[in-house]
Amino acid sequence: MTLPAPDGDTLLLRIPAMDCPTEEGQIRAALEQFSAIRRLVFDLPGRVLSIEAPKELWADVVAAIGKAGFKSESLVQPVAPEEGRQRLKNEAIRLVAALVVATVAELLAFAAPETFFWKVLGMGVAAIAIALSGFSVFRKGLSSLLSGKLNINALMSVAVAGAFFLGEWPEAAMVMALYALAELIEARAVDRARNAIKSLLELSPQQAEVLQPDGAWIQVPAKEILVGARVRVRPGERFALDGIVKTGNSAVDQSPVTGESMPVEKGPGDDVFAGTINQNGALEFEVTAPSSDTVLARIIHAVEEAQGSRAPTQRFVDRFAAIYTPAVFVLAIGVAIGGPLMLGWTWMASLYKALVMLVIACPCALVISTPVTVVSGLAAAARRGILIKGGAYLEEARKLTTVALDKTGTVTEGRPKLVAQVVLAHALPETEILRIASALAARSDHPVSKAVAAGLGASEPLDVDGFAAEAGRGVQGSVAGQDYVLGNHRWIHDRNQCSTELEALMFEHERQGRTVAVLADKERVLALFAVADTIKASSQEAIRELLALGVTPVMLTGDNPATASSIATQAGIAEVRANLLPQEKLDAIREMASEGKQVAMVGDGINDAPALATASIGFAMGSAGTHTAMEAADVVIMNDDLRRVPETIRLSQRTHTVLWQNITLALGIKLVFLVLAVFDNATMWMAVFADMGASLLVVFNGLRLLKGVKQAK
Repeated sequence: MTLPAPDGDTLLLRIPAMDCPTEEGQIRAALEQFSAIRRLVFDLPGRVLSIEAPKELWADVVAAIGKAGFKSESLVQPVAPEEGRQRLKNEAIRLVAALVVATVAELLAFAAPETFFWKVLGMGVAAIAIALSGFSVFRKGLSSLLSGKLNINALMSVAVAGAFFLGEWPEAAMVMALYALAELIEARAVDRARNAIKSLLELSPQQAEVLQPDGAWIQVPAKEILVGARVRVRPGERFALDGIVKTGNSAVDQSPVTGESMPVEKGPGDDVFAGTINQNGALEFEVTAPSSDTVLARIIHAVEEAQGSRAPTQRFVDRFAAIYTPAVFVLAIGVAIGGPLMLGWTWMASLYKALVMLVIACPCALVISTPVTVVSGLAAAARRGILIKGGAYLEEARKLTTVALDKTGTVTEGRPKLVAQVVLAHALPETEILRIASALAARSDHPVSKAVAAGLGASEPLDVDGFAAEAGRGVQGSVAGQDYVLGNHRWIHDRNQCSTELEALMFEHERQGRTVAVLADKERVLALFAVADTIKASSQEAIRELLALGVTPVMLTGDNPATASSIATQAGIAEVRANLLPQEKLDAIREMASEGKQVAMVGDGINDAPALATASIGFAMGSAGTHTAMEAADVVIMNDDLRRVPETIRLSQRTHTVLWQNITLALGIKLVFLVLAVFDNATMWMAVFADMGASLLVVFNGLRLLKGVKQAK
């Protein structure tokens, strides 16, 4: 794991006893009292914890960790990756050696003569195996017992110590070696899930080519590049920072950030993101955010925070384990004492069975089953451009029954486009009429004019004399000595140039929610242009997928009913509510919730923020969305593709299934071996295989979610 570099508010602690998710859970619980802690990053294999919190809180934080039974030491800087790998290698060698020594102890017990010398030798070999693998477990177990907390380490410590003193020293050694080795494998597997999203960090280059005042280009560390700097990216290179393209045109692979499968064409004025890949043309862009605040950095930070939150099933499992572990101790004591008194078992046989039961009943697999699944789900979503801000939202999305959708920028592109053009008079060649319209439109900054100019495309420019804009009407100017206007319906009507046929044509376009611009000279109307905010290519498919999932889409928009109805019909949305103010959108969400519906809101603007915050789950469009909307939302869709909403619901369903598969596996395997133990068919080392096997099984089952969920065909 790559820990954040320490700054003024980051405390780095090495905690030798922290090497599995159980200890992570204990430390999280100990630090829950500190609301000022902004971030916790656990490196279990490296036994390092990074804490972002005010300096004045550090002493109290360290004291709380110590009170929970964990000694810690402060680090000046993160452990280097090479050092971390070497420590992991050394620990793996030590534990494999412990397993080999434990095997020798088993062989001595099986094959050596029953003499005092061989017995003492066997016990010594077993003690060496336990020392190699188990001192940390004993320390943590003793600390837990002294503090009155009955956890996994306490169970294992009692079981191994009891077995050793009962004379089952080969089994005690094998149990401890297997437990420690499996715990290491488990920690590495959990770390893989947690690091799935952090691998994106490696996508962002550490240096970038920056323009200097003297016109030279030099390589500069990305973290030293200031906002406003001009950066050049060559074909095949990755963007180190976020910015706006100033010169050049190229296709950019944005899949690492937005999950888009196809490259996106970029030119002057377009946004580019750190971690994305320039494809086929050199681009120069102006930096808009420092390296610590790029879209990529914010994604990673948000997912890390989400990983620290507890999903509903995870909270249930934590509460269950808190009751389950003491209950196991009570049951084991009952077997140890009740067996001889009530069933006629020997005291030694009863004690051994009780110890086997302690090992089998360790709740390790149960406790680990939920966090690794939730973290894998969050990482899989992030890889697809879906930023989910907590495990609760990942798990609850499957319950959605209604999705409320804003129109502009959510169902539609959010930008007006030329959708129809009709030449009505032929006083001039058609190409000349379109060139005149393009020349007038290109000189205006009004959205409708810009859409007309973009839609007509580039052509040899015409000179326009006396150009002027008439507020609320349109633009006018003279081309080749002839006066023209490019105006709206009202202006053409005021000029007495509206015929019955033209009125009917304009009405038909306006009925479909389009805005009309008309080109006219002094005598006649020459052409009509219809501009509209067009539906996204993905919206129809997204609505079909929602309906297939049994989720009802509803459009909530501030636009007029005609436009809203037209777009809804194209998208396949049956229920539309138009002319809504932000408060009315909020009221609509509350009304649907009061009817017992689980409602999600999808939007991108400031006016959507109240509804996003109130809905069961708020989805914000991250590319075109406002900062306010993204802050208010629970899920951010980085590429504005509406299909990510049903994809989130499918991922939630799959996560829920895997969660309960893991819980069933963990409890089912333990139940089978508990029955075997009662009937003398399970030994202690078999119990360890059952417990650790179940733990690894649920871990790897949870990791399957990293593959994500494919879009429906």
